[in-house]
Amino acid sequence: MSKKTQTPEPTQRRFSRRGVLLLGLQLALVGTLAWRMRQLQVVEADKYRLLAEENRINLRLIPPARGLIFDRNGEPLAINQQNYRIVIVREQARDVEDVLNRLAQIVEISPERRERVLRDVASRAAFVPVAVLEHMTWEDFARVSANAPALPGISPEVGLSRHYPHGPEFAHLVGYVGPVSDWDLSQIEDPDPLLQIPDFQIGKSGVERRHEDTLRGQAGTSRIEVNAVGRVIRELDRAEGRSGADMQLTIDYGLQAYALSRMGEESAAATVMDVHTGELLALASAPSFDPNNFVFGISQRDWDRLNSDDHRPMYNKTVSGAYPPGSTFKMIVALAAIELGLVDPEEEIFCNGSMMLGNQRFHCWRRGGHGHMNLRDSIKHSCDIYYYDIAQRIGMDRLTAFANKFGLGIRPDLPLPAVAAGLTPTRGWKAAVRGEAWQGGDTLNSGIGQGFMLASPVQLAIMTARLATGRAVEATLLRSIDGRLIQPQPAPPLEVSERGLRAVRDGMFAVSNERRGTAYSSRIADAEMILAGKTGTSQVRRISEAERRAGVFRNEDLPWNRRDHALFVGYAPYDDPKYAVSVVVEHGGSGSAAAAPIARDILMRALYGGLPPLEAYPPALREEIEEQRRSIPASSTAPPRSAGSGRA
Repeated sequence: MSKKTQTPEPTQRRFSRRGVLLLGLQLALVGTLAWRMRQLQVVEADKYRLLAEENRINLRLIPPARGLIFDRNGEPLAINQQNYRIVIVREQARDVEDVLNRLAQIVEISPERRERVLRDVASRAAFVPVAVLEHMTWEDFARVSANAPALPGISPEVGLSRHYPHGPEFAHLVGYVGPVSDWDLSQIEDPDPLLQIPDFQIGKSGVERRHEDTLRGQAGTSRIEVNAVGRVIRELDRAEGRSGADMQLTIDYGLQAYALSRMGEESAAATVMDVHTGELLALASAPSFDPNNFVFGISQRDWDRLNSDDHRPMYNKTVSGAYPPGSTFKMIVALAAIELGLVDPEEEIFCNGSMMLGNQRFHCWRRGGHGHMNLRDSIKHSCDIYYYDIAQRIGMDRLTAFANKFGLGIRPDLPLPAVAAGLTPTRGWKAAVRGEAWQGGDTLNSGIGQGFMLASPVQLAIMTARLATGRAVEATLLRSIDGRLIQPQPAPPLEVSERGLRAVRDGMFAVSNERRGTAYSSRIADAEMILAGKTGTSQVRRISEAERRAGVFRNEDLPWNRRDHALFVGYAPYDDPKYAVSVVVEHGGSGSAAAAPIARDILMRALYGGLPPLEAYPPALREEIEEQRRSIPASSTAPPRSAGSGRA
């Protein structure tokens, strides 16, 4: 008879507690999992859905079309043109070198370009396209497109790139664009995300640089579905951006082209300005360069050539150049003396060729002197002694204040980089900057536009426009932005007496229209287009007493970079002024021989709206002018087309 085994009561109680504990733990785990699942699927669902979406979908920026730039008559100066290019994708090409060899049998690929492509392909992901050729001709592009099936990995593409249809004629004004550099990014406090796009281009000089934000526009966006390794699957949707604003300059293309052509091989600058509105019709700096060479990166050889040229083709001489104004400053000295009551226009000052100040002798440009000179004759003959005398009477600080009134020493407000302020010195300036006391000789030198005096060609044009009108005309370069016309503000009067202005203008008339005037040979024969002007010659070296005793070297006998600068300023017509002109020819020698003829021709081109008739020139010059015109491009002599602007 069997006996039933019984578990002791304490043991049963222990197993029951363990079971309850285990069940509790299981319930707690299940509850925790349930709570977490609810947290993930309900409470944080949006968060994780967004993260998953971000892993699957990329947001890409679409570069906007850059704003166009036109001249005052609607002539395009900077446009966006189709860029025919070829790209290669490594994973599709497999053997990149073999594909490039096949491509080279269809279009030319330089060894340097081939090496760059192989380097770029190796450094990027296999599915990222790399540009092989840019700016292809339509014929080459079509040939590659026709042979694309036999070129694995090769894709013909069409995009937009900046182009400057008139090349060197507007290089200094319009400027050029180029790829964004690290330095560019370091200069911007909060860079636009567009600037991070590979090969995106921004303005590097000229209006392109100063109005970068206006011309750039706003980016569009594209939502792209990608796989786990970042390869594009499809585009889900797209929002187009906003193109940059178009801009219209006050410059006249034909006049600008003519001015550059007329200066030829000289290192020179020419400015033409509407004396009433301040609109700049020409800002030509010679020699120039082709901005198209910079769009996709200039070669080292071309860059070195431009930088080693002693005529400085990269330098915008019209606004950045600062030159001693020489005798073109004498009108300001004369006007200051009249306004301050220190000289009467009919008062005569005797010039014997030199004057002493302390133990230092100051010379007139004419060794034997000019004799007795009143104000009108002093301007006509450009007598230095006359201006030494009245500059002493005025004093430097008062003379500087008067020069500032006519725009000298004041930086013009123009949308261009590196606009020079020039220099109109004072006693305090010399003490602060040079640590030296002002000398009486400094005042004398300043009285003839030498010494520390500096002015840019555009400042000299502003000065001349103010002399012609008696108003504080300001230079302006922008005519409209995005179709909105910019109306110049009426210029206030200068608060200078008509008597003084009339006396100075009369002297400028004599310079160009009376025999023995320093610019008589550059006069305009048309009685309705009479030119009033002033020549100037500014020294770039000091002439010693020993050289004066032995005979001063002629400019033609000196090395080019030691010759004097040649200057001319003027306006026309004399009785009803329309345009002011200034010309500076670096190391040109004489203002009357080098600068005045160029200024006259450019001013006549502005007045007539095309080439003036030969009858407008003095009879003795007509044969020379006719010969000169054969070398001038037809595009610069044609009258302007109808005004207007629009996207090209």
